[in-house]
Amino acid sequence: MPAPEELAAELQAILAKTQSEHRIPSVAGAVVRKGEVVWAGAVGVADAEQDEAATAEHQYRIGSITKTFTAVSVMQQRAEGKLDLEDRLDAHLDVPARGDLTLRRMLSHGSGLQREIPGDVWETLEFPKSTDELMATVAEAEAVLAPGERWHYSNLAFILLGEVVAKLSGMPYEDYVEQRILQPLGLARTSFSPEPPTAVAYSVDPYSDVTHREPMLVERQGSIAAAGHLWSTVGDLCRWAAFLAEPNPEVLAPESLDLMTSVQTMADPYRWSLAWGVGLMLVRKDDHIYCGHDGGMPGYLANVLVDREDGLGAAVLLNGANASPSELSLELAETTRKRYPPEPKAWRPAAPPPEELASALGRWWSEGSQFVFRWHEGRLEARWVEAPSWQPWAQFEPLEADRFRTVFGRERGELLRLVRDADGTVTRMYWATYPMTRAPEVFG
Repeated sequence: MPAPEELAAELQAILAKTQSEHRIPSVAGAVVRKGEVVWAGAVGVADAEQDEAATAEHQYRIGSITKTFTAVSVMQQRAEGKLDLEDRLDAHLDVPARGDLTLRRMLSHGSGLQREIPGDVWETLEFPKSTDELMATVAEAEAVLAPGERWHYSNLAFILLGEVVAKLSGMPYEDYVEQRILQPLGLARTSFSPEPPTAVAYSVDPYSDVTHREPMLVERQGSIAAAGHLWSTVGDLCRWAAFLAEPNPEVLAPESLDLMTSVQTMADPYRWSLAWGVGLMLVRKDDHIYCGHDGGMPGYLANVLVDREDGLGAAVLLNGANASPSELSLELAETTRKRYPPEPKAWRPAAPPPEELASALGRWWSEGSQFVFRWHEGRLEARWVEAPSWQPWAQFEPLEADRFRTVFGRERGELLRLVRDADGTVTRMYWATYPMTRAPEVFG
C-alpha cells in the first residue's frame, strides 16, 4: 500500500531540505516496507547542463553497495560447497601465502589488509586491466594491522573476493552477478554499465554555486568491479533491501543472511552504533538494527538500509558529495516508522504441539531464574521471563531421542536434552549443560 499523501509530502520535504542545505545537484530516495516500495521521489537536477530534472528512475553509481552483491556471491559459493569462510585466500588464488588472511576476515573488514590497490590509482584513475595485472600488485600490499585487531575498511579485500567468485564459478565476476543475482531478483535497473536515464556525476565549488563534472568511469572496470562499480536506482535498491530482509531462498538461504547480519567486527568502538557482519554494514538506531551499505564514487553517494525485523528500509542516491547518505536513509525510514507504523501480525489459532512435548511446556527454573518454554508456529521455543521485550525467543530444532539444537537466539548452537520419568513426562531438562527444573534448586 503506498504511503499516505501526508507522509509522502513529508518524505519529499526531507529530500528537498537535504538537497538545498548541502547544495547537492540531485537527491533521490525511496522507502520499502515488507517487500513493497511504498514511496519514491527525487529533487534537483540529474544533468545540470541540460536542466534535466532528477526522478526516481534515474540511475546513479552505487559504489560500495556493490560489496553486498559480492558478499552474497561468496555466500552462494559457500552454499555450493566450493569454499568455507575460514579458508585462506591463497587456497583459492595464486597470491602470497598468509595464514591469517581468511575469507571471513576479508568480508568483515577485519583482515588488516591495506585499504586500496598499491599505487596511486585514485589520482590517476588507472586501474589494473586484467586479473594478472591485479595479482602482480598484491605482493606489494601491506598488512597495516594485525588480523582481527580492529575493523579496517579494505576495497582491496573485496576486489580479491570478486576474483575468488570468478575463479570458482568459471565466469567473469560481472556475468556471475548478473546471472545469479540481478536477473533472478528482477533488478532490471541495476547494471555494471550506465543505462539511461542516468544522473551525471558532480562536485560543487565550495565558495560558489558552480558545478564541476566528475569522471563517470562508465566503462566496465573488470578486475576491480567487485568493490564498487554497479549502477542502480532507488527503486531497485529498495527491492535489494527487501531481499536482505527476507531473501528469496532460490538465490540465498535465509540461514546465510542470518550469518551475514551477525556482528563480526565493531566499526565504531566509541558508540557501538556501527558494526560489520559478513559483508554487510550493521547500523544501530535506538532499538532497531539496520543492515545494508554505504557507497561512494567520484561525484556520487549512495546508501541502502533495512531493518530485518519488520522489513522497513530506505535507499538514497546523490550526484554530489556533501551529505551523509546513511543519515538520510535513516531519517526516511524512521519518519515512516513513526508516521506509518506497521500493523501487528494477527494472532491465529494453530495445531497443538506434539504429544511428547506437551509436558515440556511451561515454566522452568535454572540458576534461580525462570524460563518459559512454548510451542509456537510449529517449533519449540524458550525465553527468560525477565528478558527485555525486544529480545527474541530462542528456537530449537529436533535431533533425536529427546535432544534438540538451539538454532536461534539465546545459547545458539547449544544442545537441549529432555529427561523423562517412567510414564514419559518431562521432569528435567539440560540446556547448554545447565539443569532446568520445575522448582528452584541450589547448585549441587
